[in-house]
Amino acid sequence: MVDRINDIAWQAHQGSVAAIIQLLNEKLADSGVRTRAIFADGILQLLCEAATAEQLEQSTLVEQIQQILNSIAPRNIRRVNINSRIVREQQLLWLDEINRDRENQLLWSQEIILSKGNIIYQVTQYFTEASIESAKPILPKTKFLLNNKDYYKNPVQQWLLVCAGLLSLILFAWVVDSLFGNTLKSFIPVNISSTEEESEQTTTQVANNSVKTNAVKSGEAATDDYFAAAVRLANQASDAGKTAINPAQWLEIAARWQRASDLMGKVPPSHSRYQEALIRTKLYKEYSETAQKEAEKRKSL
Repeated sequence: MVDRINDIAWQAHQGSVAAIIQLLNEKLADSGVRTRAIFADGILQLLCEAATAEQLEQSTLVEQIQQILNSIAPRNIRRVNINSRIVREQQLLWLDEINRDRENQLLWSQEIILSKGNIIYQVTQYFTEASIESAKPILPKTKFLLNNKDYYKNPVQQWLLVCAGLLSLILFAWVVDSLFGNTLKSFIPVNISSTEEESEQTTTQVANNSVKTNAVKSGEAATDDYFAAAVRLANQASDAGKTAINPAQWLEIAARWQRASDLMGKVPPSHSRYQEALIRTKLYKEYSETAQKEAEKRKSL
């Protein structure tokens, strides 16, 4: 899997101005043009500098930049204002200087609008990134873990992509049902159970669920249910971590993680998810130790 932290192209696609500048400078290096950029008021202000005016020929340079930025498709960036001037010493406030005297500071300036791209491409990109994110280890959402601040950066765009994906799935399901609906129905067994039989089955199921619940609360479970019981305890510990504020609560969370680790350690090798159980046993124990450290830290406050 590609390390996304070091993937400049991916960072540029996410809207990182620094990554966009790096890619532009790499692709414009042969023409002797260097770029700087600032994102202000919803517009990417781009400054292009070169040693001579010929290197900054407007139509050629604008077309190159338009193609590069469209291939990057940076999120949340549609408007780009391209400014050009003869290279000079590095100036941190170059945009303020240009805005004060644009006529004498620039050779030319032109605003471009980036294309939105094909909706199918956008949906594909969204689900590709979502699948990569889902492959990462799932950690408990407690206060001592860092939050991803960029995840909800543009909720409107994300909802549009999700809706487009759902519509595609519904259309696919409709096509499958139209073509193979009758064939699939022939494989579904007809339920001819009487009302009394259904009632008896329901009563038995409730009784079994009650036994399993009591087993989880006592910290024990049947051999075949160790895995599920441990997962339930882990979910309880994770939920409790969202609201824990004092040392006693954190110690209880640590105890739940430890019980979950102990139960996961009892999963037999014959279990279908035995290898996963080994990983979770170690992971839950680490979470328990982290919660204990959090309790100690709360005591010292």
